[in-house]
Formats: sequence, C-alpha cells, structure tokens
Amino acid sequence: MLTLESKLTLNEETILSPNLCDRFTEEDLRKIGAWVKEGYARDKSSRASWERRTEAAMDLAMQTQKAKSFPWPNCSNVAFPLITISVLQYHAKAYPALIKGTDVVRYRVVGEDVTGEAGKRAQRVGSLMSWQVLEEDRDWQEQQDRLLINYAVVGTAFKKSYYSNSKGYNESELVFAKDLVLDYYAKSVDECPRKTHVIPMFRNEIYERVRRGAFRDILEESWYTHPQTPAPTEQTSRANTRTGQQPPAEVDETTPLITLEQHVNADFDKDGYAEPYIITVEESSGWPLRIVTRFDNENAIERNDENQIVCIKPVEYFTKYGFLPSPDGSILDIGFGVLMGPLNESVNSAVNQIFDAGTMQTTGGGFLGRGAKIRGGVVTIAPNQWVRVDSDGSDLQKSIVPNPVREPSNVLYQLLVLLINYSNRISGALDVTVGENMGQNTPAETARTMNAQGMKIYNAIFKRTWHSMKEEFRKLYLLNAEHLPERKSFGNKSFALREDFFGNPDEIAPVADPNITSEEIEVQKLMFVKQQAMGTQGYNLQEVELRLLRALNIDGVSQLYPGPGKVPALPNPKVQVETLKLQAKQGEQKQAHLEFILKMQEEHRLNTAKIIQLIAQAEKLRKEGVGVEAGHQIAAFDAALGALKQHNEHLRELIKLSLDAQEKGNGSTESDGGRVPGMATASGDQSPEVGTDPMATGGAGPTGGGVLH
Repeated sequence: MLTLESKLTLNEETILSPNLCDRFTEEDLRKIGAWVKEGYARDKSSRASWERRTEAAMDLAMQTQKAKSFPWPNCSNVAFPLITISVLQYHAKAYPALIKGTDVVRYRVVGEDVTGEAGKRAQRVGSLMSWQVLEEDRDWQEQQDRLLINYAVVGTAFKKSYYSNSKGYNESELVFAKDLVLDYYAKSVDECPRKTHVIPMFRNEIYERVRRGAFRDILEESWYTHPQTPAPTEQTSRANTRTGQQPPAEVDETTPLITLEQHVNADFDKDGYAEPYIITVEESSGWPLRIVTRFDNENAIERNDENQIVCIKPVEYFTKYGFLPSPDGSILDIGFGVLMGPLNESVNSAVNQIFDAGTMQTTGGGFLGRGAKIRGGVVTIAPNQWVRVDSDGSDLQKSIVPNPVREPSNVLYQLLVLLINYSNRISGALDVTVGENMGQNTPAETARTMNAQGMKIYNAIFKRTWHSMKEEFRKLYLLNAEHLPERKSFGNKSFALREDFFGNPDEIAPVADPNITSEEIEVQKLMFVKQQAMGTQGYNLQEVELRLLRALNIDGVSQLYPGPGKVPALPNPKVQVETLKLQAKQGEQKQAHLEFILKMQEEHRLNTAKIIQLIAQAEKLRKEGVGVEAGHQIAAFDAALGALKQHNEHLRELIKLSLDAQEKGNGSTESDGGRVPGMATASGDQSPEVGTDPMATGGAGPTGGGVLH
C-alpha cells in the first residue's frame, strides 16, 4: 500500500500539468519510485515461464547454435529451420494482404448518403490517414513489417500510438512483448491496472526531455552523472548470444539508461479511487522522472450527484497484436515458436543423430590388440598414405577390431520425415501453399480447392490482425480530432478538415479484407462481382471497376479510369462501319472524277498541239503557195482550226465545271485556276491554263491575231 505525505488536488491544472513531480516531497518521490519498481518486478515474475519459452523459441527461429559436448566435442550441431520457414511463409502472405498500395485506411459510410457529403468526408479521412501512416510517419510501414515477423514467432506484439510534440505528428511505435510487462493473467490491455513499458534512453534523449520540461531536472544527480553498469539478466544474455553482441564491461556516454514508463492507477488525491497516471522511473536508481495524468480533461471523469468520482475513462496508448490466443487464458498469445518449439528441437536431435552416425561410420576407429606391432604415437590414415608396421598381415588383421558402428538408421529417418510433416501441418506450409508442384496431372480446380483449404489456417490470424489494425487506426483517428489543424493539406492539392474527425471513431477500418488470403482469390471475387453487375441493375459500376483495377495493382488508376462522363464516349461501331463505307465510296468517286478531269485535260492538250501544228502549216502555205489550189487548202485549214477551237472551248467548260464541283466537295476555298498539277506539254512545259487560246497570243497565228481570214 502506497502511503504518501503529499496530497494532490485533482483539477484542470493538475490534469494539464506536463509533470507533477514538483507536487511531491523527496521522500514521496523515493516511495513512488520503489512502488513502481516493485510492481514491475511482480508482473515480470508472473510471466517468467513465458519469457523462457519465448527466448527458446527465438533461438530456434534465428537458428542460434549452442556449444555441444555430447556425444563428443564439436559433434553435429544443425539447427533445422522449421520455425524460420513457417514465419517466412506467413509473412509473405500477410504483408501484401494487409497493406496494399497507397490505400491503407478507410472510413465507412453507414446508412444513406443522399447529399454525398458523408462520402466526400469519408474520402478525405481515408486519404489523409493513409498518407499519415505511409508518408508522414516514415517508420510505420517498416515497423508494421517487423511486427508481422516478430509476433509470428513470439505470439504477441504491441503498438504504442501517441502525438509526438517534438515531431509534430502522430506516431505508432512498435513495442515488442518483452518490453511491455503486464500481469500474465490480465484480462486485456485496456483493463490491465498496471503495465510497464521498458524504454532504453540515451543521455541526449533524457537531456532533451529535461530542457523541454517533460522530465524533472536530474542533470546534477549522481545516478545520471555517474551511471552504474546494468546487471545482465538471463534475457539480455541470451539476446546478446543470438545477435553476437558483447556488452561493454563499463558504461560510457553511449550506454543507454533504462527507464520504466508505468501506466498505473494510483490514489494520489486520497479520495479512495485510484486515478490513472503515467509514472516514468529510472530503473537503476528508482527515482521518478515524470508523473502525469492518463486522461486529457474533466470530460473523462464521471461524477455522481454529490460530485464524487465514479470512474475515469483513461487514454489507452497500447494496441495488442495477437497471433493465436493462449489456451491457458494468458493475455500473451502464442506463435509458431511455442507451437513448434518441441517439434523443432526433436527434429534437430534426429538430424544431428543421423549426421553423427554418418560421421562415425565414415571416420571409423576401433581397438588395437597386442599383436599389432605398431611404432608409438598416434597413427592416422589419410588418402595415398601407407604406414609401416612391425607385424605381418595376418597378425595385423587379427589385432585390429573396428568399432561396431551401424549405418544411419532408416527408422530414425522415417521418424524425422514424420515430425517435419506434422510441423508443416501446424504452420500450414504445405506443398501447394508454398508454390511447389502438386503433380503434373492434378486438375486446375483441384489445385485451387486444395490451396484455398490450405490457406484457411491463416484466415483467423488475418482477422485478428485486421481487428488490431482497426483499433490502432481508431486511436490515430482520435489523435487527429485533438491535434490536427483546422485544415490539413497533404499530397497533390488534397486536404482534410479537423471537423472531419469529430465523427464516430468506430467507423474507421483498414482497407484490407480479412477474408482474402491471396491476390488471386480477391481478383476472382471481383471478377464475379463485375460479371453480376453487368447483368443486374443497382450496382455501382464505377466502384466495381475501381476495386478491380486496385486488386490488379494497376498504377495510376485515376488517370486510366477517371470515371463516366470524364472522357468522350466511344462511337457506335455500326456507325463507324457505315462511315468507313461512305468514305470508301466517296474516295472511289473522287478518283473517278479526277481521272475524268485528267482525261479531258489531256485531250485539250492534244487539240492545242494540233491547232499549233495547223497554224504553222497554214503559215508556210501562205508564204509558198499561189493560185486557187493554195486558197482552197488555206480555207480547209481555217475550217479545221475552227472545229478544234470550238472543241477546246467545250473541253475548257467541262474541266472548269468539274474542278468547281471537286472544290465544293472538298470544302476548299482556293482555286487552282483549273490546273491539275503534274500535267505537262510535249515540250516539258506546264500545259496552258484553262480559258487561254494559243491563237489569242500575239505572234501565235500567221497574221498575229490568231485567226486566219
């Protein structure tokens, strides 16, 4: 029973005080420190057998080899990795199933959301908290990874969630079960009346807390200036053996001091009700460093009509992660290390016996009789070595008797296989679940069914871990409601409001599905949902598509699928086919039209050439010919030229009309003057433009006017 001279008055000032040590006398502080250490020792003693089992399990998991002298020094010392394989297989399935991508936390919308505001708020809460645990608290993901490995061996681990004043954000710190000491048979972490967190602290950390006012000023006390070497315990000795560390013989400035942060109920106001406090004590000296209340304000206190305290709802910092509940009712769960420890040790013994028997049979040895005259000293046989003796072969054969060593026992090997098989049954590390081939002729559906059945052993563990993550996120949600600024910006133009965290904290949950134990099963499940959604009204098709893409681990889902109405609708396939047919038909018509124009232009070019030829012949005849006959020939030339000219005029009109029609069909606003590019005359020059006449140019005709009279 703790009896103190001082008495605290429980009020708002006491609740908000950063340290209550100055409210007690030096003698009271000494009593409080001794009381904390006594309670810590009592709880640690209650779980002494658990600590021994845990240390042995950790030795097996890390395959720690211990010195052996039986059956002879330096005999076989194999540590078979049964527990190691089981832990690795569990971790390989649990980590990707529980932490998927960048979405880790979600807030559920319960009931109807007519306006859509609840959905937007839930989106902001989930996005911010996912960003907090993955980006802001950079250690969270690594510590969650370590937790999944550690508690698979030990059976229990804890997370300590609090707001860090020095860092300015929420933290969830991994606390190993060996460092959080509770009574072995406590009902739960929340209801445990005393729990002690063992925290090694470097001198700088203590100095910083003193200067910030969190710890009382102990910088001049002897235990701080001249710390003593901590006495080694069995637990620390075995841990040093596993890690290969050798602690220094004497402490120096880098040796951490051990502090005990005890969350305990104490009646410091002497009203008969023990209020929740946090008392931090340095272990070697027993002096308290900090005393604070474990509740935030007066609202946590329930009083009756006479203003007497009925109960106080404390702030709980620790979240328990359990692997498999202990059959003896302990608060500390068990893992593969305890479940498979005896089997692993038996397997180690069988393997080492087989190796030792093989060593005895290979190396030989035996007895030498007096008849074997061998010179003194130890005689060893090596390859290509012959030893001279003083006796003949018959005497030597009679005098040497080898040890009656048998070959390694086949029965022992069969027993070893039996132990390994049953160990795999416990851990679920069967052939199909670890990726090994079941057989070439095994049907696919049979393989899937057997794999699903083999994974059932992990379903319950996943669900327990999922509920622990939910409780951890619930604590972080409440911390946001207390410490978050009015508007918190994060990521790429994303934000959340402090008032978003004033809702029901029970609606917070991990994104992971505790019923899904592999990515293949989740994809199959969502494919079935999508198939149902395509044929049944009422499904949210956008959400179904988003979940399927996330399950496939597709990066940039929002860019690939922004949702309905965000991208132009695809055209009707039938309309596309008809459009292509029409375009093809128009192309054929355009090609035919172009060929018709080229044909008329070629004919126009030939007529123009004939006209030029007739003009030249008429000019020559005019200069050389005389009489009636020459006149008749010139008249014939005039008639032919007239006909050709009239035909050319007709061709020019047709070409002009065809080009105009083509320009209107193409939507063109520029005219090429009736010219079709690429057409050339016989001399290589471009053909004359439509509407010109070689007889209308000066000097083209025999009289300079272009027409013969």
